[in-house]
Amino acid sequence: MSHSELLRRLTVVGCALLAIGLLVAGCGGGGGGGGTKIALLLPENETPRYESDDRPDFEKAVEEKCEDCEVLYSNAGGDASKQQSQAEAALTQGAEVLVVDPMDAKSAAAIAEKAKAQNVQVVSYDRLIENAEVDAYVSYVNEEVGELQGETLAKKLKEDGSPSGPIIMINGDPADPNAAQFKKGAHEALDKAGVEVAKEYDTPGWSAENAQREAQQAITALGNNGFAGIYAANDDTGGGAIAALKGAGINPAEKPVTGQDATVAGLQRVIAGQQYMTVYKEIEPEASAAAEIAIALAEGEKVPQDKITEEVNNGKADVPSVLLKPIAVTKGNVKSTVVADGFVSAGELCTSAYASACKEAGISG
Repeated sequence: MSHSELLRRLTVVGCALLAIGLLVAGCGGGGGGGGTKIALLLPENETPRYESDDRPDFEKAVEEKCEDCEVLYSNAGGDASKQQSQAEAALTQGAEVLVVDPMDAKSAAAIAEKAKAQNVQVVSYDRLIENAEVDAYVSYVNEEVGELQGETLAKKLKEDGSPSGPIIMINGDPADPNAAQFKKGAHEALDKAGVEVAKEYDTPGWSAENAQREAQQAITALGNNGFAGIYAANDDTGGGAIAALKGAGINPAEKPVTGQDATVAGLQRVIAGQQYMTVYKEIEPEASAAAEIAIALAEGEKVPQDKITEEVNNGKADVPSVLLKPIAVTKGNVKSTVVADGFVSAGELCTSAYASACKEAGISG
């Protein structure tokens, strides 16, 4: 072997060893540039759960299950086009899986298509991306959420001596496919119970402000005694509806209002008797399932079949789905559900303004 040939071979071996060294160095310690990157794209921060629960629960689950994984986090702040840009940025940063809670289910199809074109897997989280290839979907049985709200409200109206209502119906954001499912489930339960809907609205952005304006319009049209309760699709819209009741000089305790998400503000209104019910959807199991699926996909594995409860058609494909069960929460079971599970602490609920209501509900802060 000539001297130059020997040098060439040593150089090749040296480069190979260097490459192996870099590869090993890149595999350690999660936060560095070489780890597996999973993007978490959440839709908005109007609803408190995303920043207070979904994000930390997802990040914790990823950290526990994959030391080498890094979460690239973005919140669209209610802007669908911003979410598109955030998804593109995540792809540029080398995300191997996008976990997307779409701000707009229809326009998010473009996010999924762009990811798929780059062989990046997509998990639809909490809301289903429509008409696009999606690898998995993790959420709750949304029609069942609406049914729970409708059934609980119908039962209360019957107890109050107004079994047929009528009610004001304040649904969620028309751009959110979950809102349509909540609405469908609620209508089925209300129709079955014979409850009439006098006025109905869809609420852009799920905002309390829009819901308050809608409820005010309805109260003005119907009169203070022209309705028996309000179906509100979540706690923010419920809070807006209750503000409208108070503004019209109506005691909210006399007109049952529904909600969803078991927010601290919503639960405080429930224990104070201002909001009749909310729906508790445990976020930790939802975030944890999404993290587990994302890690499996990032590692080139299939969606774990033991997690899948059913398949949901999104207009393009049957998507393997993990659908969890919601729980109706009224004053009587706040303590045994959300507080017992550690979803909210007694300290968070029982601020000075709600101390006596907490005591009455058997919750000590």
